[in-house]
Amino acid sequence: MEIIVKIGQFLLSLSILIVLHEFGHYFFARLFKTRVEKFYLFFDAGFSLFKFKKGETTYGVGWLPLGGYVKISGMIDESMDKEQMKKPAQPYEFRSKPAWQRLIIMLGGVLVNFFLGFFIYAMVLFAWGEDYLPVENMEYGVLVDSAAAEAGFKDGDKIISLNNQKVDRFSNIVPTILLDDIQTVQVKRNGETTNITLPSHILKKIIKGDKLFAPRYPFIIGQFAKNSIAEKAGIQKGDRIIGVDTIETLTADQLSPALKKYKNKEVDIHYVRDGMNETVRVQMDSTALLGIAVDPTKALKFETKYYSFAESLPAGVAKTYDMGKKYLQQFKLIFSPETEAYKEVGGFIAIGNIFPGVWDWRSFWNLTAFLSIMLAILNLLPIPALDGGHVTFLLYEIISGRKPSEKFMEYAQITGMLMILALLIFANGNDIIKLFR
Repeated sequence: MEIIVKIGQFLLSLSILIVLHEFGHYFFARLFKTRVEKFYLFFDAGFSLFKFKKGETTYGVGWLPLGGYVKISGMIDESMDKEQMKKPAQPYEFRSKPAWQRLIIMLGGVLVNFFLGFFIYAMVLFAWGEDYLPVENMEYGVLVDSAAAEAGFKDGDKIISLNNQKVDRFSNIVPTILLDDIQTVQVKRNGETTNITLPSHILKKIIKGDKLFAPRYPFIIGQFAKNSIAEKAGIQKGDRIIGVDTIETLTADQLSPALKKYKNKEVDIHYVRDGMNETVRVQMDSTALLGIAVDPTKALKFETKYYSFAESLPAGVAKTYDMGKKYLQQFKLIFSPETEAYKEVGGFIAIGNIFPGVWDWRSFWNLTAFLSIMLAILNLLPIPALDGGHVTFLLYEIISGRKPSEKFMEYAQITGMLMILALLIFANGNDIIKLFR
């Protein structure tokens, strides 16, 4: 069921992004009285799942979910319609329009994607606000992963700054280390400030999945397992476990190691309820588990920033800029061989997996906004067959006053399509390789 939900969210998000991206091209083409012959969601190689014709345009849904397209008359595109290009140019064709109009038509999809990303982010902030974990609220510091431990971090460290620049939100720590060339991290340990120099290989570790840090928090009970020992003993949801016999367990990570010492034995469990310390004696079994799960929403002191409609608009612009900047910074990592980030480039499986296994509209729209920005940036790359390739040639034409020949454009389109195909094979090949790791 989880896979079905992920696929459903991915296909819905992809469909929204493709239709609106292609509508951007369609809108400006029609604005400049350029004929649009086809408007398709997904590719119709060989046949269409659905289609109808209205006016001069055929609208349809293809069977191959690798994108979508609008076929604009008099333009060398993925259809490679050479016969039309051999005929005399008509006033309604793309090639007959001034270069500035053709440039706007080609930028139409990207403009819509950037605007869509901004609009979604603004509306999500207006509807739900923004949840975040302030670093200053992390009373118990962090738990460290293997790469962080190797670098010299310890459980309980309180991160206060990166390169001596204060960090406010826990969620910003690892992305900033990854993308902003952070050399040192300042932490508070046992009341004293310690400076930790990051090793050069830590970026590679993060890219391969090491999270570096996780929030450290107390064990406040949120759920009980079936036949829970703790629930039978009278412990309730909301109780905070603080000790096992004489062992203090102020944080959740300390509880399990303490319980293992009392496998198949009776032991006192100390907890806090309504501000009062309580103790209950329980008989542990061979699993050394109490049958309880922590409630992170109560254990961690999250804050929510709410936005009025007027406030959400500039906040949406700022978030769009920030996410676009971070995505662009990732290219530096991909082209740095020492990070081996190219091995982590993913295709459709990787993108589908970023969606949650349960349907959550807030997550769905946040991810759709990010994918919209990602699609805009990728389409701006100066690769023939992408919008950015056409834009590059049009800018050359506007600056030089010379139009590339149609034969050159044909070869460029073929080259670009082969490059995109190679990238698709590489990215989705990485996905398949990861499945068998």
